[in-house]
Amino acid sequence: MAKQHGGAGEWARVRGTVLSLWPLFLSFVMLGAFLASLVIGSRTWLFGLLFVTSLISVLTYWKKGLRRVESFFRGARGEERVAGVLASLPDTYHVFNDFEAGGDHIDHVVVGPAGVFSVETKSWRGTVEVVEGHVLVNGTLPSRDPVAQAQREADKVRTAIRKVGFDVTVAPVVCFASDTFAADAMSCGPVKILNSSAINEWFTSQPDILPPNELARLVQLLETRK
Repeated sequence: MAKQHGGAGEWARVRGTVLSLWPLFLSFVMLGAFLASLVIGSRTWLFGLLFVTSLISVLTYWKKGLRRVESFFRGARGEERVAGVLASLPDTYHVFNDFEAGGDHIDHVVVGPAGVFSVETKSWRGTVEVVEGHVLVNGTLPSRDPVAQAQREADKVRTAIRKVGFDVTVAPVVCFASDTFAADAMSCGPVKILNSSAINEWFTSQPDILPPNELARLVQLLETRK
C-alpha cells in the first residue's frame, strides 16, 4: 500500500463551504445593522434598503450559485475516490494529497520509483474524449482546459520541489474519477489523460527513474517542507 500524506478533497470542501455560507453571513450582518438602526433611530431607511438588497442577493445566489457550490463538493468526493485508488499502489509509492504549490492546491502528487507526477482530478459528467488535441465533454469544450491546467500545476510542483533542494521533472496527469474518459489512455503533449480505473496500472508500468536513496531523500524533504 502506498503511504498517504494529507487529506484528499479538503481544500475543495473549504471553498465549497465558504461559497455556500458567505451570502448568509452578509445577510445576518445587514440584518444586525438594520436592527441597530431601529434602536438608535438613525438612517433606518438606508440599512433597511441594504438588508433587503442583501436578502434579494441571497435568494438569487441560492438559485444560480448552488450548482457551483455542489461542483466543489463533487470535486472533493472525486479526489477522495482517486486517493483511495492511489492508496493501493505499491508501498514504494507516496501520495501527497492537497499539495500546496505556488498558491494552488494540487489534488495529488505521486512520488515513486517512476518519478514525480502531478495529478489533476476531474469528476465530470458526460462522455469525455480528445479530438484534435482538445478535451471535449459531450462534444463541447469545457470552460477550463484541463490539459493546460495540469501542465501549469506540474510546473508549480516542480518549482516547489526545487525550493526544498531537489530538482526533478514532474509529469502532468489528468485523471477522471468518474471514469467518463472514452479512451483507455491518451496523451496531449506531455499530459497523460486517463480514468481512475486505469491510473495505478499506468503508474506501475512506467520505467523506474529514481534510485531508492534519492526517492527516500525526496520524500523526506516533502514531508518536512513548510
